[in-house]
Amino acid sequence: MTGERYRVFLALGTNLGQREANLWTALLHLGPEVEVTAVSRLYETAPAYVLDQPNFLNIALEGQTDLSPEALLDYLKGLEEQLGRETSHRYGPRLIDLDILFFEAITLDTPRLTIPHPRLAERAFVLRPLTDIAPDFIHPTLHQSIRELAAALPADDGILSVRPWSPFQAGDVAR
Repeated sequence: MTGERYRVFLALGTNLGQREANLWTALLHLGPEVEVTAVSRLYETAPAYVLDQPNFLNIALEGQTDLSPEALLDYLKGLEEQLGRETSHRYGPRLIDLDILFFEAITLDTPRLTIPHPRLAERAFVLRPLTDIAPDFIHPTLHQSIRELAAALPADDGILSVRPWSPFQAGDVAR
């Protein structure tokens, strides 16, 4: 997978430190490997799975990359480390979390990487931001649009607040 540009969707989350600044820093450091083309509104969400931790700020983005799925994973994990993420327990607090949600419409299941993200359909903090930027994108294994998946979430979905966030036009974030 080289020489071609691939459409990807990523989720970004943080619940430690200067949360909004953490997201901006991650966005600004994604380039040149990921060209950001759209960014969702900002969502504040209650923690999921491990409840005794601060609230999260979450966004989703659409981008273009010429990296393979595995190379993108390596790049994102390296960026998390560069930005100060430390290893913690699963679903625990984190300075920054960068997840691949979709890579084109491919499906992949290896010991290191599963695409689409395996818990995406149960996560309002992923689906609601994705609905801002790709409501009609069809999940390649569930065969439903992001809008349909989001509509199936419970009314009490853990979203505490939502607001517009990015003053940048599409494509300007990664510069």
